[in-house]
Amino acid sequence: MGSQGGGCSPTWAGRPLHNNAVTYRWRQTRKAAGTPSIRLHDLRHFYASRPIAAGCDVMTVQRALGHSSATTTLNSYSHPWPTAEDRTRAAAGELWTAALADERGPLGL
Repeated sequence: MGSQGGGCSPTWAGRPLHNNAVTYRWRQTRKAAGTPSIRLHDLRHFYASRPIAAGCDVMTVQRALGHSSATTTLNSYSHPWPTAEDRTRAAAGELWTAALADERGPLGL
């Protein structure tokens, strides 16, 4: 990257590409590959959701996305993180699944 910095897609002159140029190149590449109409920003949200679904903490996701603070990450992505109620429901579901699979019955008798 050139001395201008700040971008991840430099031009031949070493300066960052303008957002419109990146979007144009993305659309051309996507069309050539025959993939559905997906925006680059959609891919960013998809990328963010995978570590969240895997149970990564907010600081890990913040660093992966390059956010300046965890607050920025939480303002955009707080909804995918499981709540305490979500974890309780999942644990109860696993308990019932295990209990019903037990040949002795749900009470283990």
